[in-house]
Amino acid sequence: MARSRLLVALCVLAATAVLVSLGLWQLRRLAWKEALVATVEERRHSAPLPLADLIARFRRTGDIDYVPVAVSGSFDHAREQYLYTTWQGAVGWQVYAPLRLPGGGWLIVNRGFVPDGLRDPARRTEGQVAGTVEITGLARAPLADKPNRFVPDNSPAKREFYWKSFPGIAAAMALDDAPVPFFVDQQAPPAPGGYPRVATTLVEFSNNHLQYALTWFGLAAACLGVGGWFLFAGKRHHGAGSGRDAGS
Repeated sequence: MARSRLLVALCVLAATAVLVSLGLWQLRRLAWKEALVATVEERRHSAPLPLADLIARFRRTGDIDYVPVAVSGSFDHAREQYLYTTWQGAVGWQVYAPLRLPGGGWLIVNRGFVPDGLRDPARRTEGQVAGTVEITGLARAPLADKPNRFVPDNSPAKREFYWKSFPGIAAAMALDDAPVPFFVDQQAPPAPGGYPRVATTLVEFSNNHLQYALTWFGLAAACLGVGGWFLFAGKRHHGAGSGRDAGS
């Protein structure tokens, strides 16, 4: 019997240790997420960098997400591509257009959101600005792969994209040379006529790590409590049984 209680005690302690370690891991994830959010907020409100500085930073570290950038150039609207999305409850598209840079080369810019009914450029001609423009935006690093298997495949032949494949969008634009290797989400100025709607970048990070940590710690406490009660009750029952045997 003593050996059985020892085995149960070891199992309870092992399970409690695993649950506590999971809770501590979630606390570390919480600290990491809070630091990430703080970094992004600091970046978003910093002064825009020149594009050349941002390109150098990307080549050096690859860490350019949400860094503001200022750039000038002219849009080639005929090469627009469209990323399916929703914004403020409306179904529509993010309009991606290549910006021809003054010194040569291209920058792929997310000009912003249009409802599904305004995807056709002929319905928003006022927003198809001509000539040199100066814009500010947030740099966005390209995705390595499709987010998950439930996301539909992109359809470059229809100019329709369902996840931000940088190589796919760049290839569909049929540019004459390689573009800057990241996107920029335009923040300003607004397009004449209101569309595409700029400054629609969603900056949201799910942060349930504290809840998860409390859940794991709660399970650890429950495991320890139930295991302790089982061992104590079993020992008391065994002791009472031994007493009755002795008095018989």
